[in-house]
Amino acid sequence: MAEPRETSETTGLTETTGPTGAAQLAEVDVLIVGAGPTGLFAAYYAGFRGLSAAIVDSLPEAGGQVTAMYPEKMIYDVAGFPGVRGRDLVKGLVEQANQWNPRYLLGRKAHALDDDGERLTMTLDGESGGETVRAKAVLITAGIGEFTPRPLPAGDGWLGRGMVHFVPALDEHAGKDVVVVGGGDSAFDWVLALHPVVRSVTLVHRRAKFRAAESIIREAREAGIRIITDAEVAELRGDADGTLAEVALEIKDPDTKETRPEVLPAQTVVAALGFTADLGPIEDWGLEIHQRSITVDSTMATARRRIYAAGDVAAYPGKVKLIATGFGEAATAVNNIAVELDPSARLFPGHSSG
Repeated sequence: MAEPRETSETTGLTETTGPTGAAQLAEVDVLIVGAGPTGLFAAYYAGFRGLSAAIVDSLPEAGGQVTAMYPEKMIYDVAGFPGVRGRDLVKGLVEQANQWNPRYLLGRKAHALDDDGERLTMTLDGESGGETVRAKAVLITAGIGEFTPRPLPAGDGWLGRGMVHFVPALDEHAGKDVVVVGGGDSAFDWVLALHPVVRSVTLVHRRAKFRAAESIIREAREAGIRIITDAEVAELRGDADGTLAEVALEIKDPDTKETRPEVLPAQTVVAALGFTADLGPIEDWGLEIHQRSITVDSTMATARRRIYAAGDVAAYPGKVKLIATGFGEAATAVNNIAVELDPSARLFPGHSSG
């Protein structure tokens, strides 16, 4: 086992000029595409195998969907934790990975991927477009790919001015009146998480039937959270200063089909209407893709040389999409990458205990 490298408070990347004239940010053994839980554990395991690693992600923070969508949600299916808050899981994974000082390339999108026979060159398309990273192997841990929240029609122009799609920090809404719009698990997660913190929280859904699990719906009702169904958000209204102040609803009577208006106080509206997702440029990398998932074999190898995939983005018969599954797949992929890069290396490196 290699010795941990000295950790750094910064990601301090040294830029050089690559073969195409673009700024080359790094040259590493393994480039990991996706900084969610699977990618972060892969970065740790790459260091454990003595491989240098860089992690690229379009989001500005590590953690993937966990950080962006449910950092306050409790996760119950990670081994060793009866329950762990999303942000705490990500914090632990980052600390674990940082033993080996991986290079974080956040806020950058993986774009083109070229192979010169010796190295794979990834072109990044972010705020500083045209940058490249060269790697001996690529591990794709992109989850569901790039996700775009579905818009709230009445919320046009209010995003960032009182309307949000996610709630990364509960304390930011302390003492406020909050309206959550949606009927899925995420909508109910938000109302339950916000309930102890805010002045009031109301869930609004356009139908009487929900997509969320029955247990979480029951939990919200037992907590006394107001749930308004058969309702559409007609308008978001601001005060004299233009700050969000209230939400106007149109509520349909399920029997008479007549509608009545109702106005709720609201300084925050959470539009939890789901999202669309696609793999973006990954679909052009010459991989075998079916239903937004990349086909892999038992080593987590894709159809293209030295490109592997793990986590929710990887597909094989019998696959179960869990964070715990992604951890095992990350270790499998990295161990097989280590052998592909150095045929004299052992597939099983020994246990990571002292």
